[in-house]
Amino acid sequence: MKILTNLCILALFALTPALWALSTDKNQAIDLEADSVDINQATGVSVYSGNVELNQGSIQLKADKVTVYQYADKKKSTRFVATGYPARFRQRPDGEKQYIKAQANRMNYEIDSDNLELIGNAFISQPGKINMRSDRIFYNRVAATVKAGASAKGKERVRMRFSNPKK
Repeated sequence: MKILTNLCILALFALTPALWALSTDKNQAIDLEADSVDINQATGVSVYSGNVELNQGSIQLKADKVTVYQYADKKKSTRFVATGYPARFRQRPDGEKQYIKAQANRMNYEIDSDNLELIGNAFISQPGKINMRSDRIFYNRVAATVKAGASAKGKERVRMRFSNPKK
């Protein structure tokens, strides 16, 4: 058990520096496309439906539906809730050619806090390095932290696969 714990800790240290996103993404404009949109200016809630695609720098999010919550008081960051079967997310880290890829039945993405929460059939991968699956994965790009399974308030065990560095 101790070997498995140490291996997981080692994997997270190996994974997190590479997960840092492209530093310019946060400063880019957000483009949204969808088949339809319903906007309620009074509540600040917009619902984009059908082949939704969100782009911000190297970030790309594709989903069946994206609900955008914009808060008038600016005390909370704008939040996107994407649903799909699955919803898909990708982002390129600084200095990397490969994208980090994630998918889940539901994704919560906060712009200002840089949090990405994956819920339901959650999967995150950095090609050639590591794959992680659980029912719930929480990723914070600023802090370069990943939580999965029980530590992310999930109920399923975390399953990880590490690529062989010699290949």
